[in-house]
Amino acid sequence: MGRIQPNYKIKVMEIQTKIKPWGKEIWFSHTEKFAGKLLHVNKGHRYSLQYHERKIETQYLYEGKIKFTYGESVDNLHTKILNPGDKMDITPGIIHRAEALEDSMIIEVSSPELDDVVKLDDDYGRTGKGNDETLDQKLAEESKKY
Repeated sequence: MGRIQPNYKIKVMEIQTKIKPWGKEIWFSHTEKFAGKLLHVNKGHRYSLQYHERKIETQYLYEGKIKFTYGESVDNLHTKILNPGDKMDITPGIIHRAEALEDSMIIEVSSPELDDVVKLDDDYGRTGKGNDETLDQKLAEESKKY
């Protein structure tokens, strides 16, 4: 008997590190159907208050402690303290933000739309749709000067 071959091609992706003013993202998988990232959020920092138009994601706190803010509108946000082993499922339109109370690592699995972000508020002055890697790198370097 022969083995049944799956009907897909293996795609090898280089691991990418994206420097952020709040820490860094390590992209370890990005396919047509899903993506995987590690988010290292430095103590006292938080990523932007944001939502996604299409992207669906789960954020699992692997280590550290996070104050997670979430809700359906900026006028009605909730907070929850996440400890290792806790997770949050985020659907399109849900506003969210993670703030590191300790150096933290979040494992994120999501649909593949990694540039689908709308920043509503940001400690580093970033706003609007999408990501700007050059600006993120510049802001990260500036924050290390002080």
